[in-house]
Amino acid sequence: MNLASHRPLGKTALGGRLAALVSHSARRYAAPMNNHGNGFLKEDPWRVLRIMGEFVESFETLSHVGPAVTVFGSARTKPSDKYYKASVELGKKLAQHQIPVITGGGPGIMEAANKGAALGKGKSVGLNIELPHEQKGNPFANVPVHFHYFFSRKVCFVKYSIGFVYMPGGFGTLDELFEVLTLVQTERIPKFPMILFGKKHWAGLLKWVKAELRDQNKFIGPDDLNLLTLTDDVDEAVAVIQEYLQRVGPPPVVPMAFS
Repeated sequence: MNLASHRPLGKTALGGRLAALVSHSARRYAAPMNNHGNGFLKEDPWRVLRIMGEFVESFETLSHVGPAVTVFGSARTKPSDKYYKASVELGKKLAQHQIPVITGGGPGIMEAANKGAALGKGKSVGLNIELPHEQKGNPFANVPVHFHYFFSRKVCFVKYSIGFVYMPGGFGTLDELFEVLTLVQTERIPKFPMILFGKKHWAGLLKWVKAELRDQNKFIGPDDLNLLTLTDDVDEAVAVIQEYLQRVGPPPVVPMAFS
């Protein structure tokens, strides 16, 4: 693997060497690793450096953004959809309150929230990732960060957020919902606001969680669902986040999940 062709991006010597394995400003990635035969084992040390480089570069960028709110939701949502429109409004109002907005950087709900944040003249962060199908970076993220690995991208969603809004979405949205719920439940991160937007959409899932996980099998605690706020109102979602910031504020120390 030829590292010389990848321009270092970090501000420190170490950051530069590691970030050479990804390319943020050029919007390209290092050549794919060989995952066949013995090459997989032989290239693993380089893969570890590539992972480290991705963390170094993303941490360096996002550490200057400030406490943000991450908005999750489907990449397939169309601009005519009510949840797309609500996401634009949400992003704009958060930005007007000087709260940065983070999304997965792609189309649909992600594009809508980034668009709203940009219209509100705020920080609009897009954590984009290469996918074989619908994912491509939207033009409204004024702080774009590009990822090769899902797991490093997921770390950044949580590490730099003090609130989460879940618009209707698919497997990825559910994945992020239950991951953050688990981190809060196990006290690895603080009890940040977790807002389910769309009462009708989330009703079936919540009914099943209450019946099967809480009441029937006691797989979760009796108060665990109180960690979630269910709403159809953008103003309520913003108010919940503002109230948390005024009452608690950003974590005074690095949460256990990232320490």
